[in-house]
Amino acid sequence: MKTEETRKIGLAGATLIGVGAIVGGGVLALAGAAFDKAGPATLLAFVLNGGIAVLTALSYAEMSTAFPENGGAYTFTKKLLNVRAAFGMGWIVFFASIAAGVLYALGFSAYALEAIAELLRVSGREVPVWLHTRPVSVATALAAIVFYGIILTRRSGGSGVWETVGKVIVFILIILGGIWFLVRHPESMGAGKLRPFFPSGGMGMLAAMGYTFIALQGFDIIAAVAGEVKEPERTLPRAMLYSLGIALIIYLPLLFVVMTAGVPPGQTVGELAAANPETVIADAVRTFMGPVGYWLVMVAAILAMLSALLANLLASSRIALAMAKDRTLPRRLTVLEPKRSLPVRAVWTSAAVMLLILLVVPNVAAAGAAAGLIFLLSYALTHVTCILARRRGGADFGAFRVPWFPLLPILGLISCVALALFQGFQEPSAGVIMGLWLILGFGMYGLMLSNRASVWDARSEATDPALIKLRGRSPLVLVPLANPAHALAMVEVAKALAPTEVGRVMLLSVMRGRGQWSRESEPPPELKASQDVIGAALAAAVRIGINPEALITMAGEPWGEIVRVANLHRCESLLLGMSDISGSVEKLAIEPTIQGVAADVVIMGSPPGWHLEAAQQILVPIGGGGGHDELRARLLSSLCRGTPRHVRYLRVVPAGTPPGHVERMQRDLLRAAEEEVPHHTEARILLDDDPVGAIEREAAACDLIVLGLQVRGGQRIFSKTVLSIARAAGGGVIMISKRI
Repeated sequence: MKTEETRKIGLAGATLIGVGAIVGGGVLALAGAAFDKAGPATLLAFVLNGGIAVLTALSYAEMSTAFPENGGAYTFTKKLLNVRAAFGMGWIVFFASIAAGVLYALGFSAYALEAIAELLRVSGREVPVWLHTRPVSVATALAAIVFYGIILTRRSGGSGVWETVGKVIVFILIILGGIWFLVRHPESMGAGKLRPFFPSGGMGMLAAMGYTFIALQGFDIIAAVAGEVKEPERTLPRAMLYSLGIALIIYLPLLFVVMTAGVPPGQTVGELAAANPETVIADAVRTFMGPVGYWLVMVAAILAMLSALLANLLASSRIALAMAKDRTLPRRLTVLEPKRSLPVRAVWTSAAVMLLILLVVPNVAAAGAAAGLIFLLSYALTHVTCILARRRGGADFGAFRVPWFPLLPILGLISCVALALFQGFQEPSAGVIMGLWLILGFGMYGLMLSNRASVWDARSEATDPALIKLRGRSPLVLVPLANPAHALAMVEVAKALAPTEVGRVMLLSVMRGRGQWSRESEPPPELKASQDVIGAALAAAVRIGINPEALITMAGEPWGEIVRVANLHRCESLLLGMSDISGSVEKLAIEPTIQGVAADVVIMGSPPGWHLEAAQQILVPIGGGGGHDELRARLLSSLCRGTPRHVRYLRVVPAGTPPGHVERMQRDLLRAAEEEVPHHTEARILLDDDPVGAIEREAAACDLIVLGLQVRGGQRIFSKTVLSIARAAGGGVIMISKRI
């Protein structure tokens, strides 16, 4: 949880971040394409896009006040769905911010170079051919990205105050100049300038909506930096709506004066845009304000592109930081600069990806189309998470609540999906770019990141069970019982596997027999024994604060019945007890059972009178291969939640291992321990040529030892090593095996 000391952005700063990202860049870069497609209907396209953006901002406001953390839509998805879906969302939103940054870097380059060329023309000099070549354009855009990368490694916020305020002032001057011209020349507002209003019909207007929706993107960046915003429950909704309102107050009058005062007599805005799509607004303003108006637009464009570039670079770096904290991106991106606590590595990684994309994206239109499509899809999923969160979070969910729920989120969802589908068909290249990015991301995730991300996610669920509820899960642990003496130890472990707040525990007793007795006869002794063990377990469960379900069944063979019940009820975990670790008959009976269940398996062994609550020293021997990291993290983090325990990770390596290798293994083991257990951890590398004997000696002095079962050929097995270590334990033994 962020403290107020780390939250440095107030309402004005947050609003400036939104205004900096939204106002100017998109409309100046893409209005020409919109006018060409839709003519005067572009004005209606912006109104409809504004409605979709407001609906989306409402869902963002509710979600960001419920989860005031960095990451935006990535964080929402992580809280409501799962870590894989969160990676997918984070990856596309990260790319969307990167693509938007590339759009604005290229836009800045185009306007800056055109301004230089115009200055040369005005002074009577010849414009060099190389000035408008791609290498010069890319180099100028690169310089802007590097410059703002340096800025973001030196200060928090990144709102680009002077750029943002400056461009707003310039836009206001242009609007006032257009209104003054219309007052003096009312004939310029003649209906002819706005006819035909739909030159290409409704499809043309939809195309304009797709092209220009990104012109209203930026309010989501406020959610992406929510972890740095003061009083987030009040500031975030206001900043999002204020920034959108300011953008629409500027855009709609600007477009109106461009379509009327800015169009020369005898022409339409569509014809003007077709002739000069990239500079249509500058050309239109020159019509009613002369050269001064032209230069005002150039200044506004340069400032708008720079502030939007800065805002998107800020957003992408904070999304990368949030993902790295969850291990869905490399952990090293979480490193903060000590003096200012700024994520320097995340900033430079974002800048580097932006530079790479800049080199391969052919033009502004391609970058804008890809970014717009991805933003629409991420906005659609945000509406989904808002609906799920309200349903699962209860009546007190979120400091801000979307009115007329769920009507407005559903309307926003339908609008975003419909526009995204249209955009995908209209600009197939955007879908191709997004598909390639997703293939790259999920390939990297599967090969490099999935294991650590799953481990961290399991730990997060264990330390914060409310996360399990938000994700719509209620994990069920099946606990077959046969011995009342072990009931307390078993239900204690079951409580750790299924936290009381969200999980369920089912106690099972299987009677041997076929049920062949009459109503008049006395119940068989097997029934009395089952009732006794279930009764003892229920009493123990109530004492430690859980309310389990209880089930007594009858079967000729109990182990097969356990498999049937576990699979029938779709248990997440199966908790078995071994009264005698050395018993070969019991071992042989358990092995077929644990092969047949589609669940995590936990096997508990303990001496008489042993209690989990008293276990303070926990030993976790680790081999070289791993395999049960996620289940181990879930179990250990849950055991340590609310109860201070000391967890010691141990790895035994041959005595002759080179010191450099030992140091590397020590670092890796400590990192694994810190990621799996929130606190009270120790990692130790032991040099010994008899690993089993060394672990047995360590185990004898511990209250609890956690071992992983081996998996060979897709089968869980009890190895001689595991059984030998388990027999040597001085306290309880928990053997674990993840779902196969």
